[in-house]
Amino acid sequence: MIIAIDGPAASGKSSVAKRIAQKLGLRYIDTGAMYRALTWKALQERIDIFDEEALVALAKQVKIRFVRPKEGIEERIFVDDIDVTEGIRSPKVGGAVSIVSRVPEVRRVMVEEQRALAIKDAVVEGRDIGTVVFPDAEVKIFLTAFPSERARRRKRELEEKGHKVDITLVEREIITRDKIDSTRSASPLSKAPDALLIDTTEKSIDQVVDEILGYIEGEKK
Repeated sequence: MIIAIDGPAASGKSSVAKRIAQKLGLRYIDTGAMYRALTWKALQERIDIFDEEALVALAKQVKIRFVRPKEGIEERIFVDDIDVTEGIRSPKVGGAVSIVSRVPEVRRVMVEEQRALAIKDAVVEGRDIGTVVFPDAEVKIFLTAFPSERARRRKRELEEKGHKVDITLVEREIITRDKIDSTRSASPLSKAPDALLIDTTEKSIDQVVDEILGYIEGEKK
């Protein structure tokens, strides 16, 4: 079974997807991490993130791997044998990833990799999983939340990792990213017609997880 979980930044996708994967014993795949990993590599190599040709060339040659530990559900992310699991969550990468991920040929290369990773039984999260990567997924979920709430969550997440951020700037970045992601020509962020829409603004992770698990059980009947 492929469970596709889509939604904008900080809508709760990662936390919910990890919990669903753990409860159902499925593999968890964060496709957004792949774009972040590519962005991290581009920044490391001092590649102009507006140079589409250079980004496509990088996407075709970079090696992005997910390595699952012996215990636990969360996989480590490696770029050319370098563990970038924490590095790709920096504000600098977050501010550039939408520019990199909007390039059509970059997305084509990444989508091929994503489909190869999740050939069966996985919880896959991203922004175009239910519409482009796995349009025939058995279960499709689209999470959303008010920008102010998503900014609060992202600020907390970044501060827990040691980054000092201004919530006004975080919210502004989220709104900008929403616009870029939803208006790009290739695989824009959008809800699949058959996806279950859940507003997570005033819901806990447990509440969202329970709602999705109940939905999955209903789909099986």
